[in-house]
Amino acid sequence: MKKTINLTPAGYAELEKELAELVAQRPAIAERIAMARAFGDLSENQEYTDARTEQKNVENRIIEIEDTLKNAVLIKTRKSDKVSIGSTVEINMSGKDFTYTIVGPVEANPLEGKVSHESPIGKLLLGRKTGEEFDFNGKKVKVKSVN
Repeated sequence: MKKTINLTPAGYAELEKELAELVAQRPAIAERIAMARAFGDLSENQEYTDARTEQKNVENRIIEIEDTLKNAVLIKTRKSDKVSIGSTVEINMSGKDFTYTIVGPVEANPLEGKVSHESPIGKLLLGRKTGEEFDFNGKKVKVKSVN
C-alpha cells in the first residue's frame, strides 16, 4: 500500500530546496573523503571518519526527502468556514491568542505555528467553525477565525 504524505505547497517547496542544497554538498564531501584518504591509515583517521559520517547523514536525508516528495499529496487550500488541513486558525486559549496552520506531520513545527492534523490540538480543531468553543487539556479554547 502506497503511503501518502500531506504537504502544503510551501512545505513541498521547502523540501525541494533542502534536497537541492544536499545534492550540491555531495562533491565537497567526496573531496573531503579523498583528501582524508590521502593521509594514510584509515583506522585512526578522524577526518576520514567524520567525512564518511557526514556523507552517510546527507545521503540518508536525500533518500528520506526523495521518498517524501514521491509520496506527497499537495494540500489544496480552499475557502471554507470549517478548519481543514491547510487552514490557518486563530484561537484564544485561556486568554491568550495563538495562530496555527494545520499541516501534515512531516511539516509540523509548533514553534513556527504549524501543527499536525494528527496532533491532539490538530484533531480537536479539524471541522470547527469560527466561534466554536471546546476544552483542550482543561483549558477553554475558542476559534476566533478560520482562513
